[in-house]
Amino acid sequence: MRRTRIVGRACAIGAGTVLLLGVAGMAAAEENHGENAVAVDVQIAEIDEPGVLAMSVANTSTSLTESGSTAGVRQFVGTLPTVTVTDTRTADEIPQGAGWYVLGTSSDFAGDAGQPAIPAGHLGWAPHLIDGGDAGLVSEGDVVDTVMDADAPDAQSPYGLVDQELLAMAFDSAEIAPEGRWTADADLFLRTPTTVEPGAYSATLTLSLFE
Repeated sequence: MRRTRIVGRACAIGAGTVLLLGVAGMAAAEENHGENAVAVDVQIAEIDEPGVLAMSVANTSTSLTESGSTAGVRQFVGTLPTVTVTDTRTADEIPQGAGWYVLGTSSDFAGDAGQPAIPAGHLGWAPHLIDGGDAGLVSEGDVVDTVMDADAPDAQSPYGLVDQELLAMAFDSAEIAPEGRWTADADLFLRTPTTVEPGAYSATLTLSLFE
């Protein structure tokens, strides 16, 4: 009696295993009973609205980290996110003799814990033209030094991004419009006295496109 029960249980387990294998085998043996294709069409109409001159910036924030400090000046450097100017206008949509330009100006650096603000005059930049097109009519702005460089013999004036300073400009919008797109960025540098209060600071650098 005991042997019969053991054998019966073994048979039941074996049958279950075979059943599972059978289900897997049936799934693998599915047959394709036909296919149908669906054509996807789209009609893109020509843009009949006037073209536009526009600007975009790759990111809305950037960070400065300490590098190149000396015994008398602390320096914090970073990079302005890539600025792109696009022009989709036709020649007859551009005013005669017009040229575009991008300017930048900074607020003061405010401390997050009530420490004294760092004036915008301590922030400078060195613009770089990434892609100025083939016509050679787009140029980068000059280096803008900081108030900490005021006594340096080769320092540029004015000092700091206090007023609107030039990042890049085009001399003839109509002539370069067919190129359609130009890019620039800038090295940023914040220079402060060594006595600057420690802590986190933030400022807003506003970029504006004019023509």
